[in-house]
Amino acid sequence: MLELQAQPLSPEAFADFGDVIDRRTASSFPINGGRTQRHHDLAKVEVFGDEARVLVSIFVSQPVTLPLEISFLERHPQGSQAFMPLHGERFLIVVAPPGETISPDEVRAFVTDGFQGVNYRAGTWHAVQSVLDREGEFLVVDRGGSGNNCDEYPLEVRVLLSQTN
Repeated sequence: MLELQAQPLSPEAFADFGDVIDRRTASSFPINGGRTQRHHDLAKVEVFGDEARVLVSIFVSQPVTLPLEISFLERHPQGSQAFMPLHGERFLIVVAPPGETISPDEVRAFVTDGFQGVNYRAGTWHAVQSVLDREGEFLVVDRGGSGNNCDEYPLEVRVLLSQTN
């Protein structure tokens, strides 16, 4: 079984897998007569296919127990998938680069600080939603439409948090 130590999520460490969504590091400007600050262009939404469309959903996830043990990673080859916590929920991220197979030495684990979200690039392997501490509510932006957009790859992984997380 592959064992990973989840590291703090940062845009640099996550760059090979997608985008970190974090208004604290985004460019912003005032709109609506100055009453609203727009944190602009936080992630690149990818949707492929003739009948593809962007979906906006809310997922409610139950917390996982640690260490987190997973038996597979999944990918969405026809579109990106973004998760943004709505109430400061921390969550674990397990990812591997796109490809037909997964090399264990390329699998990474991250933990968010509760104010960060992620946008998985199309084809990026990732674990299912793994919220920590309490039930989590997430805004999810992904692809809808015809065609198979979910593959699974068997992989035994155990994820631990360091004492600083």
